[in-house]
Amino acid sequence: MKINESEPFENGANPKQEQLGKFTTDNQGEFMTTDQGLKINDDQNSLKTGERGATLLEDFILREKITHFDHERIPERIVHARGSGAHGVFELYKPMGKYTKAKFLNDTSIKTPVFARFSTVAGFRGSTDVPRDVRGFAVKFYTQEGNYDLVGNNMPVFFIQDATKFPDLVHAVKPEPHNEIPQASSAHDTFWDFISLMPEAMHNVMWLMSDRAIPRSLRTMEGFGIHTFRFINDEGKSHFVKFHWKPKQGVLGLAWDEAQRIAGKDTDFHRRDLWEAIDEGHFPEWELGVQIVAQEDEHKYPFDLLDPTKLIPEEMVPVEIIGKMTLNRNPDNFFAETEQVAFHPGHLVPGIDFTNDPLLQGRLFSYTDTQISRLGGPNFHEIPINKSIGEVTNNQRDGMHRMQINKGRVAYNPNSMGGGCPFQAMISEGGFTSFEERIDSNKIRRRSKSFFDHFSQPELFYRSMTEDEKRHIQDAFAFELGKVKIVPIRQRMVNMLLEIDEGLANIVGQKLGLTPAKLPQPITGSIPADGDLEHYHSFKEKLSIKDAPSLSMATKLPTDIVARRVAILTADGVNDEAFTKVKKELCDLGAMVAIIAPRHGFLTTKSGDQYPIDDSLLTAASVVFDAVYIPGGDSVKTLSANADAIHFVAEAFKHCKPIASDGNGQELVEKSIGQSANKADGVSSATTLNEFVEDIKKHRFWNREMNNEIPA
Repeated sequence: MKINESEPFENGANPKQEQLGKFTTDNQGEFMTTDQGLKINDDQNSLKTGERGATLLEDFILREKITHFDHERIPERIVHARGSGAHGVFELYKPMGKYTKAKFLNDTSIKTPVFARFSTVAGFRGSTDVPRDVRGFAVKFYTQEGNYDLVGNNMPVFFIQDATKFPDLVHAVKPEPHNEIPQASSAHDTFWDFISLMPEAMHNVMWLMSDRAIPRSLRTMEGFGIHTFRFINDEGKSHFVKFHWKPKQGVLGLAWDEAQRIAGKDTDFHRRDLWEAIDEGHFPEWELGVQIVAQEDEHKYPFDLLDPTKLIPEEMVPVEIIGKMTLNRNPDNFFAETEQVAFHPGHLVPGIDFTNDPLLQGRLFSYTDTQISRLGGPNFHEIPINKSIGEVTNNQRDGMHRMQINKGRVAYNPNSMGGGCPFQAMISEGGFTSFEERIDSNKIRRRSKSFFDHFSQPELFYRSMTEDEKRHIQDAFAFELGKVKIVPIRQRMVNMLLEIDEGLANIVGQKLGLTPAKLPQPITGSIPADGDLEHYHSFKEKLSIKDAPSLSMATKLPTDIVARRVAILTADGVNDEAFTKVKKELCDLGAMVAIIAPRHGFLTTKSGDQYPIDDSLLTAASVVFDAVYIPGGDSVKTLSANADAIHFVAEAFKHCKPIASDGNGQELVEKSIGQSANKADGVSSATTLNEFVEDIKKHRFWNREMNNEIPA
């Protein structure tokens, strides 16, 4: 918005202040009432015995208001407590009838409503958005056949193979019980004590130590269903399937130092980013992909499809893209929607079914149990965000918070008094039937030998990384284990790394002052007290592929700069053309541009035009932006004398972000990062915008981390 001094605000009003005054509310123009509909005359004062007297117990309006307030908070999720969500639609690209009879995966004319929730795992609800952590990626499809929930993470594998170990994992990673420290962090003794004794966790740990665990944005994360599920077609034929969400915004991460600084600058960094992108019309999109394996090919791979600590490399089974999810509407109320949404991997539709994955089987019990605890009883499905778009008809009755008012005398089946209703649905009418699978075995507490290859896939993951990504993994291990106080735990972990990569183990060991040593045999987690040790042996079966480029984030960069955040760092006296041209071109390309100046208010250009300043150097930080542009003009002299401006540029350089300048704007760059660093990759002149735009697409120039001249 351009404002000239010669064009005063109409009626003397500030347009920003006018905008702030345009509030929306569900009860605009209506009277305030109690929860029973009684109109309230005075909401400012409780009922008292005189102006200075005691408050009366009979003040039912006060009691109702306070009682409701006292019960506003529900138990937070034990894991995934810190979440953000949005509404959207799923559109199918092509019918999948060959594999599944699910209607929403066969009718390309339908736009299926969805609600997606993204979350951290370990932290409490009030923790930071950007810890090193796995991220939840859950999508509720409101289909014509009922709700279908695809409940996964931003990593395709999990820490454990059997659900009975889940309480142990969570107890280990949560803040330690004696002092409730640390919050939202795995960098402490109990987590690494557990991991160092659970080799099955090493694949997920490698992902956790990579940049996947510190995503740049919720919009730039991949999503995975983790487990192997089944597709069932109309003929009853089964195919195994793994689900993938591929972000069209690219897959991007943060620098670890940057993530730590963001945690202090903006705890709501991811939540704000998602909200503002949708609010400004930059709707994030993910394509849904599937890896499909024929039933008869279940045992053809050097890993077990039922093992949730394993993935199917895309180089072995390509991902077939079948549709797209677009998130296009923010929640109207965070609590009612994002906090109360209840996901469950057991919410299925005909055409999708389970496998015998032992972690998945445990989740099918756990999710119902936890929703009953959190949401006050068995009727959580009646909360609007959880409600099916189709009619719900059954013989379930009563319970806490029942909303549906059922009429009639019949609540059982079979019956004659209700005409036999509600009827059972035949398969041809959409009735769900489980996949018929022959089961003939003994009752045992044991795992298949095919589950005990703990190291070949972590080795493949590390081997597939770029040198920059490997360096980040090395530093992450050194940081996390450096926070561990008990040295034998550190030693066990360094020994474990030797099973994955000798170079990795040696580098991490050197940073910790330790020498890797060969692990004792046998190696496995969860050996029963009197177990057959020969059965629980350790082995590493070689994969048929040397590396898997699909595992590297470097292969998943964005193709545009839509919704990328660019800071224009400037001050009064900026050259008009250098400022307005680049700002307009960046905005036209879809970037989210913010004017950052030494103070709030309005920026006055060299010609006298005025523009509202988005943020000041006092309240803004380079860590929340993807790139920095410095236009030339008299403004550069002001910025060069400002320590915060110098720090802003130096910090952006340290975190390997694109930096561009125009005219004498280069002087600020040189003062901030030095003349030699000014020639580094990703530092350009914005005389022509193309180079700067291409640099933003590349996201980061990680080779700068090796530059010893980087400012502190």
